[in-house]
Amino acid sequence: MKKRHFHEDEAEINITPMLDVVFIMLIFFIVTTSFVKETGVEISRPSSSQAKQVKKGNILVAIKEDGMIWINKQEVDLRAVRSRVEKMHAENPEASAVIIADRGSRTGDLVEVMDQIKSAGVTSISIAAEKGQGS
Repeated sequence: MKKRHFHEDEAEINITPMLDVVFIMLIFFIVTTSFVKETGVEISRPSSSQAKQVKKGNILVAIKEDGMIWINKQEVDLRAVRSRVEKMHAENPEASAVIIADRGSRTGDLVEVMDQIKSAGVTSISIAAEKGQGS
């Protein structure tokens, strides 16, 4: 009579499929996440009863009350707005521009910034406002 030897196989956990799923989920969340861009300064926006949310506003330009212009958390001279916007527009050709002008900023500054953005090739320009009663 032969004696059979049963070897107990060690139970191993194969984590490769789990890692694959985790990496796929990571890629999914990175691709689908909308990154919030800020101008880098606090702006007191005017309110408007006709304000509506714009889905795509990738180029944000802030105009402070004292006339200073900010793009991507950096202060920019008016003469440099066009080149900065051209660079951002080249990176994302479908991007629209949103101007966030302070309630106390000059209208002339707003118009000059709009001209610079248009001359950079961006055709869709919006002016940010808070939803409210209007003033």
